[in-house]
Amino acid sequence: MENPTQFVEWLRSVAPYIHAFRGKTFVIAFPGELVMAGALPVLAHDLSLLHALGIKVVIVHGSRPQVEEQLALRKVETRFHQGLRITDAIALECAKEAAGELRLDIEAAFSQGLPNTPMANAAIRVISGNFVVARPMGIIDGVDLEHTGVARKIAFEAIQPILNNGGLVLLSPLGFSPTGEVFNLTMEDVAVAAANALRADKLIFITETPLMTDAGGTEIREVSAHQASAVLASGCLRADASFYFEHATKACKAGVPRAHIVPFSTDGSVLLEVFTHDGVGTMISAQNLESLREASIEDVGGVLRLIEPLETDGTLVKRGRELIEREIDYFSVIEHDGVIFGCAALYPFPAEKMAEMACLTVSPDSQAQGDGERLLNHLENRARAAGFKKLFVLTTRAAHWFLKRGFVNASLDDLPKDRQNMYNWQRKSLVLIKKL
Repeated sequence: MENPTQFVEWLRSVAPYIHAFRGKTFVIAFPGELVMAGALPVLAHDLSLLHALGIKVVIVHGSRPQVEEQLALRKVETRFHQGLRITDAIALECAKEAAGELRLDIEAAFSQGLPNTPMANAAIRVISGNFVVARPMGIIDGVDLEHTGVARKIAFEAIQPILNNGGLVLLSPLGFSPTGEVFNLTMEDVAVAAANALRADKLIFITETPLMTDAGGTEIREVSAHQASAVLASGCLRADASFYFEHATKACKAGVPRAHIVPFSTDGSVLLEVFTHDGVGTMISAQNLESLREASIEDVGGVLRLIEPLETDGTLVKRGRELIEREIDYFSVIEHDGVIFGCAALYPFPAEKMAEMACLTVSPDSQAQGDGERLLNHLENRARAAGFKKLFVLTTRAAHWFLKRGFVNASLDDLPKDRQNMYNWQRKSLVLIKKL
């Protein structure tokens, strides 16, 4: 291994996500284009890893290019209306053949078990069946879409025991009516219906589209469902990207906490999206994911994980769990998707109308994004609201950062008497003060 230290640091950095997602349900949908691109075996490796980490996985596959191939073999012209396939009897047979072939390919991909491969010892059982109840789409603008349908119900009561027993559920873009009819559905519609019915924690679309950008060309990394509606209304997205975006937004508005759209052109895109702070795609959330707030006792573990590396290298004074628990009310934290990425503490000295900011820490994964400055502004506002006139810090390594933000050099004599008595002469920290 070329860099074992980097590997260990990375593995430790993903631990909070592993803890957070164990036992959660992910609905992961991908188009037929992914299979055509030869990316199915690698995707199976990545999804088997999610399964091994205790995540309940439901897969929904698309089949558009495969249906097109079947129609071309029959020399039948494809017909669409408003982006939806008009599924006549011949097109329905093509959809059945495509779905059957893809189901077998997917099952085969998850049956791999060669030694020295990511699938070794996986032993994943893929279960599929008549889990999707559908109804006909009907007539739109005077055009009969025939056997094109929409998902009406997902048999969650049958799927849930399979997931609980360690199985992986596979849904095809076909649905069945109580009268025994078969309907051709869109992969996106089935995925949204499944995510809603199963109360999934994440819906992930792995798409042929690149990372989405807004009208100004800025990457769309993270938006709320409300903001996503505005993006759709602007008309800045391509038709295929807009279709994914629309369904992801629909899922969030129906109660799915997170929906992700990631490009399959990026190797390991699902793992990067799930286990890194910034991800590689677009995330839509039911509500704003990030919060800057005062800490509670439940945040002690997250604060300790954040500050321990800096205590080890001497940047911060060692505090320990008991001290953090006693002083947690002094702390503010930045939380993103349930993970603490930043913290700082505000210690009051009311007699002198001064306050100390201590333990300002931002995770290396989110540095250079302004989180440190946001914490500073938040604590300055807390100090002003409490009637303090000055804010001071003691630092050994970050003096330049504070000086750029309005602090000035001061001496030990400028500190409150009680704080002077606690000064650590071994660290010889610089004293910096800012008037509020």
